Amino acid sequence: MFKNKSADGSNNICGKNVAGLRKAARPKMSQRALADRLQLAGIDVDKNAVQRIECGLRFVTDIELAALAEIFGVSCDELLRR
Repeated sequence: MFKNKSADGSNNICGKNVAGLRKAARPKMSQRALADRLQLAGIDVDKNAVQRIECGLRFVTDIELAALAEIFGVSCDELLRR
């Protein structure tokens, strides 16, 4: 049977890294501000979707991953590091 969850049971690998980068941003970025920036990049997410990504409850598409990497100025590989 195929696995579509990470070893810890979450639906994505990048959520914890997204939360860490968002909180480390200066000035600190809110989940709503991140959702707004993603929407400006053409990604249709809201604050609740960002919260679910960070908690590992939501899958992240490759398009969303690329937009997140662009917003934080990091590579997609960095977002996927465990």
